[in-house]
Amino acid sequence: MKVNLIYFAWVRERIGKTEEEMELPKSVVTVGDLLSHLKGLGEEYETALQFPDVIRVAINQEHVEHDEAIAGAREIGIFPPMTGG
Repeated sequence: MKVNLIYFAWVRERIGKTEEEMELPKSVVTVGDLLSHLKGLGEEYETALQFPDVIRVAINQEHVEHDEAIAGAREIGIFPPMTGG
């Protein structure tokens, strides 16, 4: 499955990309699977996603939990926790 990944804030800074299109292997079924897959792509991904429990994810601009299936996703946003102000 091909998806567009968009990175925000310090996730973007650590990975060094604003977005990228990626073909995901069939083994990537959930958001959690995606984060694990990305961590294996290199040191910059490992650094950005070293604490996956705090990473927030949106599928097609809708916030989802890490156990959410990614089937049908066109766009997946990955970002750090939001802070109030």
